[in-house]
Amino acid sequence: MDETVLDVKGLTCPMPLLKAKQALNKLPPERLLRVYATDPGSVRDFATFARQSGHGLLESTSSEGVFSYLLKKKTT
Repeated sequence: MDETVLDVKGLTCPMPLLKAKQALNKLPPERLLRVYATDPGSVRDFATFARQSGHGLLESTSSEGVFSYLLKKKTT
């Protein structure tokens, strides 16, 4: 399945999550959003957001200071 990519590297809390929320709002249900961030606080933020919003956090990884999240927009 195709995924939309959002690069928020260099932004600090709360901007990575706010930009991801805006991007998810524009996507159709069940679409995938890949987010790249450098803010270490984003790990906690994205996990909490997914749990509270109902969007799926399918993947959360990090490599060399870059955090990658794969979100699946909820059906409705």
